[in-house]
Amino acid sequence: MSLFQRLRQIALAVILTWGWKRALVAMAAGALSVLALAPFNAVPVLFVTFPLLIWLIDGAGAGRLGGIPAAALTGYWFGLGYFVPGLYWTGYAFFVDADIFAWLTPFAVLGLPAGLAVFPAIGFALARLLWTKDAARVLALAAGLTVSEWLRGHVLTGFPWNALGYALSEPLPLAQTASLIGLWGMTFLTVAIFASPAVLIDRTRDRRLSWRVPAAAVTLLIVMSIFGAIRLSLHPTTMVAGTKLRLMQPNLQQDVKFNYAAKAEVMKKYLALSDRASGPQSTGVRDATILIWPESAFPFFLTREADAMAQIAELLPKGTVLITGSVRAPDLPPGKPITRAYNSIYVIDHDGSVLAIYDKLHLVPFGEYLPFQDAMEKLGFEQLTRVRGGFIPGTARHALPVPGAPPALPLICYEAIFPDEVGARNERPGWIVNLTNDGWFGISTGPYQHLEQARMRAIELGLPLVRSANTGISAVIDPVGRTVASLGLGIEGILDASLPAAIPPTIFARVGDAPAAMLVALAVFLALRRRVAKRHP
Repeated sequence: MSLFQRLRQIALAVILTWGWKRALVAMAAGALSVLALAPFNAVPVLFVTFPLLIWLIDGAGAGRLGGIPAAALTGYWFGLGYFVPGLYWTGYAFFVDADIFAWLTPFAVLGLPAGLAVFPAIGFALARLLWTKDAARVLALAAGLTVSEWLRGHVLTGFPWNALGYALSEPLPLAQTASLIGLWGMTFLTVAIFASPAVLIDRTRDRRLSWRVPAAAVTLLIVMSIFGAIRLSLHPTTMVAGTKLRLMQPNLQQDVKFNYAAKAEVMKKYLALSDRASGPQSTGVRDATILIWPESAFPFFLTREADAMAQIAELLPKGTVLITGSVRAPDLPPGKPITRAYNSIYVIDHDGSVLAIYDKLHLVPFGEYLPFQDAMEKLGFEQLTRVRGGFIPGTARHALPVPGAPPALPLICYEAIFPDEVGARNERPGWIVNLTNDGWFGISTGPYQHLEQARMRAIELGLPLVRSANTGISAVIDPVGRTVASLGLGIEGILDASLPAAIPPTIFARVGDAPAAMLVALAVFLALRRRVAKRHP
């Protein structure tokens, strides 16, 4: 039996699969597809899993209503298989206060994926609406899943974590295409390229014709690699003159980080670690012009603790500023109790004065607030941070002025996974500062995925990224995605580096999602055209 015959035999078995076997194949395809993401980056696995999706939708045509409900159900099982192993680490967060939240772990590990799986179900249904019996169905699936992934990034505040386009974030030359078409364009290409081998089983008069689509997909990968290699060579890493960074990674456990009684312990650790010598010639924090601490660094309101502000002023030499995360109390009339707070970034001068503040805009559902907050609290529910009433969202994203450096675009925690919000800006900053606390997720794949997604923002915008994480991974990344310096997961330490310089605005930075929308529109047009041609030859 030839390789082609064996492939066709496998495809026919998948197409004819029904019931629980179909669900199992779809879930297995989803679970294996996670291997294409960080930290594994086994991208070729998609050449196996995505053709299965084409064949499963082919087989859905035997169902009612043109196979749309069957295709949607298949997409749901694929999504469940994809999101459970991709997001299992969310369960770690519920063991920080295990006595209170541990019982919710199954709802997070299974419930969140079960909800998110609705989106690939929508994508499969849209694809089936456009379905043809020829190679155009690959474009139909690419268009359907790109639309559904975009919806996942926006509906109910959005959660585009592990969007399919991140599969092309490694190797680095491939990722450079994101500077042209952004994450959603990369999602379209990911599906179209890796689903292309499915057409090898199609019946054609000349068998050689069936190789044209996968050959075109491989050619596209080569062209993307060449473009990426040229872009990387045209933009070597250059540094901002006179700007020296020091990132402090304390690796604090969550039970300490949110315990006011540990105030003195936390400050002592931060101060000692920040001033630690990094080599024989090091003079500690005096080597840096910008010291950076991670998200929500203190178990107290920083600016309301005069002794803590005095210690920071004593630590910082003249000409050095601190960028730090902190919970910020709202301005209230005297005597009124503080029940809510902002998750903020401060820029603090060497004399202890606050130069700039940014309040987090995009809060984490169930982490920083509860949907229907008042009603949920009356039923006894709390979000993971246990801030009564939930955090207060900021009002606007704005560049932070930083003495001795270009203005910085502030992103707190998972704000870095939203390309639309980061890219839709009139003012252009000189770098991205991302403060985060991935300590919620332990030693798992979550922090690696988070870093991969933040790095994509640097490539999309042509801006360097400086990422300070409580437990890691802290990193300094140049505007084309090269890692200049990094500090690994679960390590206590400091990271010294220069600040990479920005490059001119990318096409994505100028026009946003327009190229991705054009790709989807073209795919829909071609698929519909083929459907009409088949009905009216």
